[in-house]
Amino acid sequence: MQYDPIKRSLGRVFNATPGFRLLFYRLLNILLLRSWYIRRELKKWASRQGPVADILDAGSGFGQYTWSMSRLGDDYRILGVDVKEEQVADCNRFFKVLGIGGRVHFKMDDLTTFSEPETYDLVLSVDVMEHIEEDRKVFHNFFESMARGGMLLISTPSDKGGSDAHEHSGDGISGFIDEHVRDGYNMEDIREKLQDAGFKDIDCRYSYGKPGHISWLLSMKFPITMLNKSKLFFLLLPFYYLISWPFAWLLNLIDISMQHEEGTGLIVKAFKPANQ
Repeated sequence: MQYDPIKRSLGRVFNATPGFRLLFYRLLNILLLRSWYIRRELKKWASRQGPVADILDAGSGFGQYTWSMSRLGDDYRILGVDVKEEQVADCNRFFKVLGIGGRVHFKMDDLTTFSEPETYDLVLSVDVMEHIEEDRKVFHNFFESMARGGMLLISTPSDKGGSDAHEHSGDGISGFIDEHVRDGYNMEDIREKLQDAGFKDIDCRYSYGKPGHISWLLSMKFPITMLNKSKLFFLLLPFYYLISWPFAWLLNLIDISMQHEEGTGLIVKAFKPANQ
């Protein structure tokens, strides 16, 4: 396991003050190409949705996407659900400090059992489904929990190497990013599972094509690999990004502007029929 411990360490560093936490969110939005894709789709959705919405952040983690969505509308009510109690408590404290705890709330729950029928206009799931074995149950729960005409937006690794897994053992998949129960989704597989759950108008697209993959190597894999070797690399990190980030930014911009025949990520949109 290499990725998650470093992510948690960075989270603790940037959690020292609310200002640092917001800086952390902004840095994640800049560095992570999937955030570029997700925020673009969220803006499109918000322009159609109007001023009022109920949103489920399914697998809310540090709360960075909840924060982004809270800025799209003053009357957007958001529930973040995560299985990690400490992250849920931390996010509730932070959003209360921001003064928006009245319309943004986090709770600990299991997505394989979570269901709030016909509640949410939008369900967001970013880098979550690759961790859940019983994904069909989760897709059915999403569908049941969505209001009619609601949209599901998913970002997940594809089976083209998105989990960066190199070894398989009796304990599961091993690689740069561990804790994945599948080595990415096949596009037809996720489409069939969503159709089985009841979704219509399913749009699956590859992200992280060749430009995005190179950017990921520059902005994520190489620095995190170095941080695993020595925490002293924390001191060199600002200088590393000062040199590498302009190239990574350009590659991200190229990637999000392209239609990819293959890619290591998937961006999936699916809708609950308005007459369901």
